[in-house]
Amino acid sequence: MPTDPTDPTDPARFENLPPPLPTRPYQRYDPGTSPEDASRAFYETMRKRRSCRFFSDKPVSRETIEHIVLAGASAPSGAHKQPWRFVCINDPALKKEIRTATETEEHEFYHRRASRRWLEDLAPLATDTHKPFIETAPWIIVVFALAKTDDGGQVYYREESVGIACGMLISAIHCAGLVTLTHTPAPMKFLAGVLNRPEHERPFLLLPVGYPADDATVPDLARKPLSEVMVINRG
Repeated sequence: MPTDPTDPTDPARFENLPPPLPTRPYQRYDPGTSPEDASRAFYETMRKRRSCRFFSDKPVSRETIEHIVLAGASAPSGAHKQPWRFVCINDPALKKEIRTATETEEHEFYHRRASRRWLEDLAPLATDTHKPFIETAPWIIVVFALAKTDDGGQVYYREESVGIACGMLISAIHCAGLVTLTHTPAPMKFLAGVLNRPEHERPFLLLPVGYPADDATVPDLARKPLSEVMVINRG
């Protein structure tokens, strides 16, 4: 009788599985200082990170973007399926096309889809339908989540895996001395069409990347203190 791979009670599922990957000695990253000092230094770097809506058009090299993407793609993923694609855009005409399509969706969001409560929560951040940063920033990275692998295989924990990769990507952008903004026009399906992506790639996040404008400002806000975000044991 053939095995049903979807039946968790079928003991034959464990037969003829692929062998484990070969292993190699783990090489620990050594920051050259104590974990306390290294973690404090990283925090001091990351606490300066802010989402920025005002970009300079100063060029950023392709090499910089490639290393940023490699950092994001070093993230862990479910069953090591790496279910992400980073589409990097620096063509002015394509950025203009993306901005036009994005602002169309944003107009619908602000004028038809967003609830009163949502608009109230956004108001202090002074966001609106206009997204000039899409054209001004020298690069746009559109992150896609893969619904399946390129050869049709299954992926696992897709949202979690791509979310972790985006966090690492944003950290790499900041550590390169650049700024970005997490932009999620809703719905984002139009990005797949504009960028000619295959059906199994789903838009996840749009990130403009570049230097901040000389006169850039950010909202004067505060992050929650450690006592509100960290719990030890049961609390």
